[in-house]
Amino acid sequence: MRISARTQYALRAVTELAVAPPGPVPAEKIASAQNIPRRFLDNILLQLRRAGLIHSQRGPDGGYWLARPADQITLADVIAVVEGAPEHAEHGGYPGVARPLADVWSALREHEETLLTEITLAHIAAGTVSGGRPETRP
Repeated sequence: MRISARTQYALRAVTELAVAPPGPVPAEKIASAQNIPRRFLDNILLQLRRAGLIHSQRGPDGGYWLARPADQITLADVIAVVEGAPEHAEHGGYPGVARPLADVWSALREHEETLLTEITLAHIAAGTVSGGRPETRP
């Protein structure tokens, strides 16, 4: 799986919102904290707002905040908004001894999807991801 720069920026921006104190966070603060070009970030924030993952408020006290608690937004949610629904290329049709490769690609895709739906913004914000998996802390 390849993750575009746009998707990486989106994930960094929503993670910044996940750790922010309650209330709107100005786009400039997000851009500065995550070293994201402001104009690029504005387009990403608009896309996330239209998808219902974040809310916004205009004005001098305006900014952005998560539309749901961080433990209810997965990495898969954000990726789906920015990248669109994952494409499932069919790898069938491998001839002869290479035929099992189709099963390998299918299993790999399933593992990616499972992992991305298990990890929430709360896991990222709390630093509770180890070895690519969310940790459970007592």
